[in-house]
Amino acid sequence: MAGEWFSVHCFQDSATTTPLRWYVNFEYPYRRRPGFGIDTMDLALDLVITPDLTGHHWKDTEEYGKLRRLGVVDEYAGREIERARGRGIGMLDDRARPFAGGRPTWAPDPSWPLPTLPPGADEAATSATAYRP
Repeated sequence: MAGEWFSVHCFQDSATTTPLRWYVNFEYPYRRRPGFGIDTMDLALDLVITPDLTGHHWKDTEEYGKLRRLGVVDEYAGREIERARGRGIGMLDDRARPFAGGRPTWAPDPSWPLPTLPPGADEAATSATAYRP
């Protein structure tokens, strides 16, 4: 979901691919760094959903609150996260993608090679700036 303040993951048992839980991770939207790389930052808040999509609970709300109080998550980001929380719950309630159809069936082609990073990609970024679209 380009430009979203969250990503959705389905954790599965590696042997059977049986879903173990769904996980909505709230984070800054991914954006390309000049040259190479992608920047984002986890914002602590998570929504954990049962495998059958019938139950959920919020995780790390106290930690997220602390990030808000300290200003790590500023007013702009806080408003975006509140909107994203509503979108995430709405998608779950409506069984909209990616929750439509239940169990995910996509898997990468086993013949695909593992990706490699370009030289210097493991070096720390030289500057950090607040996220703005």
